[in-house]
Amino acid sequence: MTPTSLSERLRPSRWRLSTKLVASMVALFVAVTLLTASLTVVLLKSFLMTQLDQDVRTSAMRIEPHQRDDDGGRLPPRRPGGGDSFVTLVVDDAGKVYDNYVAHESDTTQLTTGQVQRIDAAQLGPAPKTVDLGGDLGSFRLVAMRDRSGLTVVTGQPLSTVDETVAQLATVVIGGTVIGLVIMGAGGAWLVRRNLAPLQRVAHTATKVSRLKLDSGDVALAERVPEGDTDPRTEVGQVGLALNNMLDNVDSALQARHESETRVRQFVADASHELRTPLASIRGYAELSRREPDPVPPSVTHALGRVESEATRMSALVDDLLLLARLDAGRPLERQPVDLTLLAVDAVSDARAAAPDRQWRLDLPEEPVEVTGDAHRLHQVVANLLANARTHTPAGTTVTTTVRQDDGGVRIAVHDDGPGVPTALQPNVFERFTRGDDSRYRSQVNGNGNGSTGLGLSIVAAVTQAHGGRVELSSAPGDTTFAVVLPLGAPA
Repeated sequence: MTPTSLSERLRPSRWRLSTKLVASMVALFVAVTLLTASLTVVLLKSFLMTQLDQDVRTSAMRIEPHQRDDDGGRLPPRRPGGGDSFVTLVVDDAGKVYDNYVAHESDTTQLTTGQVQRIDAAQLGPAPKTVDLGGDLGSFRLVAMRDRSGLTVVTGQPLSTVDETVAQLATVVIGGTVIGLVIMGAGGAWLVRRNLAPLQRVAHTATKVSRLKLDSGDVALAERVPEGDTDPRTEVGQVGLALNNMLDNVDSALQARHESETRVRQFVADASHELRTPLASIRGYAELSRREPDPVPPSVTHALGRVESEATRMSALVDDLLLLARLDAGRPLERQPVDLTLLAVDAVSDARAAAPDRQWRLDLPEEPVEVTGDAHRLHQVVANLLANARTHTPAGTTVTTTVRQDDGGVRIAVHDDGPGVPTALQPNVFERFTRGDDSRYRSQVNGNGNGSTGLGLSIVAAVTQAHGGRVELSSAPGDTTFAVVLPLGAPA
């Protein structure tokens, strides 16, 4: 997977709705939790600092470091209260140090010169300040106050208690956030899936409808959204109800279209059938008139020849229309083994006799290739493909007919090196009454066009589809191939 495609898949706009909802819930939970936790930690630290400052001030007012015993010696330091650790420093205005010690639990030690200098540099006053004494002592909250004898008393307590309490709270908050995140993710995913289940059922119905073949035939559009998912009081129910209404309208339109197509097919079949008799009569009378022994003017002879020619052409057109109407109506075809190699030989022989000015070639396998189908209609398929090549290519064109068995089917291909099918015409070349006379060569007989009626390739497609196969086309100037792919077994 390329980095670009990976980044595209990770973009939130490409996520599923359930993923977006769960991610939004988790993100909102994290944001609210972090904001609440941060505010709690800040407020707690502020409260503890305020309480510590008050303890420091109270301790400073209680301490009397300059007390002496009866022999004149300094009394042991008295703890000012507020904790097990504290710092006391007593100096006069000249900078003389009277008392200097730091008590930690049961141990009492002297402040170093550097620590005293740090305290002095902090310029302490009645307002507590934080001073880092370094070493193992860390930061202390210190104040400086004047006692009754005029000495400056510096005292304070460590910040370690506040820091430890805040750290413990932060640990609890982080742990609770992680546990809540897991619960929120799992529970949110379950809730989202459960609440989106009706929408998924609606989507499943729409997917099933989208896979139906709706372009032709009698379509049974029976798929509907379940009644439980069509409650108009809910958003999903509104979508389901709208989809059902749309499917009802589409079903009605498809039924109307099918009835209209049936009437048209029946009309074409009836008209074609009724036209066959008068056309046969016209051809018979024209042929009979040309055999009249009495002298007939040349113009009348030419006119009768043209009447017979056009009647023959119209009879072929009517037969093609009748065949297409029967195929559209689903008339069953014969089902018997058909030797396609022999069929191709016969069709190419007929094409060679009809157009000896072209090079007709065969490319057949050594063994016969058989399919199950209607031999007469399959012969018509190959004959129409060859007629298409004969009609739309100039003299001297090489036309090669190939029969091959591969991928569980049989492929019959007709290739020519003529001018090719125009690109704009290729998507519709198998549609009815599609002609390419403007671009491809059209033979001329007696100054009249003898080209395609536009039904030959449509018959190829219809017969092939009736046999369960498909048609293919690839065309470029000098390289055009029409192919028919048929299944080996009997079509459904």
